[in-house]
Amino acid sequence: MLQNQANMDWRDRPIVLVGLMGAGKTTVGRRLAQRLRLPFVDADAEIEAAAGMSITEIFDRFGESYFRDGERRVIARLIDGTRKVIATGGGAFMNAETRALILERALAVWLDANPAVLAERVARRDTRPLLRNRDPHQVLRELAEKRNPVYAMAPIRVPSHHAPHEVTVRAILEAIGA
Repeated sequence: MLQNQANMDWRDRPIVLVGLMGAGKTTVGRRLAQRLRLPFVDADAEIEAAAGMSITEIFDRFGESYFRDGERRVIARLIDGTRKVIATGGGAFMNAETRALILERALAVWLDANPAVLAERVARRDTRPLLRNRDPHQVLRELAEKRNPVYAMAPIRVPSHHAPHEVTVRAILEAIGA
């Protein structure tokens, strides 16, 4: 179930985790970075630091397109040629410019999870602007329908199931040959 392209070597580029909200990009990313002895960067945390406000506040005050533009700039800054693990926001890979940059200068890993699993995970925190006042199952099904074909452009796909995060970390390590 894993995809791998032999010409993509994680040893000379950043590893960028992509996928829907709740797929585990941040939690898995931290653990993956630790196992690989690489720095970890959460793009959403970097966006919040750069803006001096939370993602929810950015969405509320300026709208999603403003947020996506800032997200694009931050990710371009993070993909600076140094080895690290980067967790992106769920919509980052949907931006054509960001996606092209990630595919050209990093190793993209898609954490693919069933929308029902994602809905259960994201229900634990009320910090997702796209889910506010909406049914998480429905929103995540719609997002998966739109976004999964784009996420599938990542050279590596790792399923994210109901399992300890370490299972996903091990699957990524196996897929990249580490």
